[in-house]
Amino acid sequence: MQGRATVLVEKNRLETWDVDIHAPEPGGALVRTILGGVCGSDVHIMTGEAGEMPFPIILGHEGVGQIEQLGAGVSTDYAGVPVKPGDLVVWSPIALCHRCYSCTVLEQTPCENSQYFEDAAKPNWGSYADFAWLPNNMPFYRLPDHAKPEAVAALGCALPTVLRGFDRCGPVRFGDTVVVQGAGPVGLSAVLVAAQAGAREVIVIDGAPARLDAAVKLGATATVSLDLPAEERKRAIYDRIGRQGPDIVIEAAGALPAFPEGVDISGIHSRYIILGLWGAIGTQPISPRDLTLKNLTIGGASFPAPKNYYQAMQFAARVQDDVPLAELVSHRFGIHQAAEALHVTKTGAATKAVIDPTIR
Repeated sequence: MQGRATVLVEKNRLETWDVDIHAPEPGGALVRTILGGVCGSDVHIMTGEAGEMPFPIILGHEGVGQIEQLGAGVSTDYAGVPVKPGDLVVWSPIALCHRCYSCTVLEQTPCENSQYFEDAAKPNWGSYADFAWLPNNMPFYRLPDHAKPEAVAALGCALPTVLRGFDRCGPVRFGDTVVVQGAGPVGLSAVLVAAQAGAREVIVIDGAPARLDAAVKLGATATVSLDLPAEERKRAIYDRIGRQGPDIVIEAAGALPAFPEGVDISGIHSRYIILGLWGAIGTQPISPRDLTLKNLTIGGASFPAPKNYYQAMQFAARVQDDVPLAELVSHRFGIHQAAEALHVTKTGAATKAVIDPTIR
């Protein structure tokens, strides 16, 4: 039995392969991909900006799928919910060892033995494919019966990333003022969480009108265009919030110049949370004196824990009827069209692109 998969053979070289479909191992599962989310990190991986990868790899670390077959000994998901073939699930795409200091003592992800990709010719959990093979100890969770797959897929790994960021760097408190740099999936997730938490102001900076419109639908109270010079962007934010500045700034742009601007925008006694600068390797100058004078706390987070995927799935299912999450899926592509999906993600033309294996 074979299925199709998008394989990154080397930097900037994508191919569609026919790959063997393997029965699940004991404790694992075989999942038919329903939607594979296209993430901005996939763009950085393809271009090499995220560093050297263990080529060839199947792309895709966001997935909603339908259980095709369960491995021996599996009768529930990783939250103890009974599962059977035909059920819809999401999975946490990092294979952890569960036998190291990070896993067992710090209870933090990733660990020093984490595996993000498997050779494309081997059983594989990449979601740009007809099937995802989930090994034993790769957590997956059954979608609630009423959950819409598009609503869960719309924010992909971005919503878990934002929840991870607030776990590590402190939550949004009722009445806080929040600025979000970037209105891609991470930025939109930050808007959603901040608005649902009761933030007084949620101001979003981006250059794509469609993304800014989406931010407003998710709860943003104001938007600022990247077409404005940096000093005018800051002035617009402070005119709305007040001279003390924002309580929280969230970097979700994935672009290096966002970092010094975020430090500059940050208010007195505020927090600056770095979530988008995973793939953009490089440095940017800032003034350390600004950190001291503002009493500024800077923190970062990446690689959500399994619990964050569970929380994100439940969160999306809870708000899907009040917030137009499913509408964020703006572009659908077949497995053979992955290059186009990555292009619209890179340019910002897509609010959210997904791989839909039913498209031939």
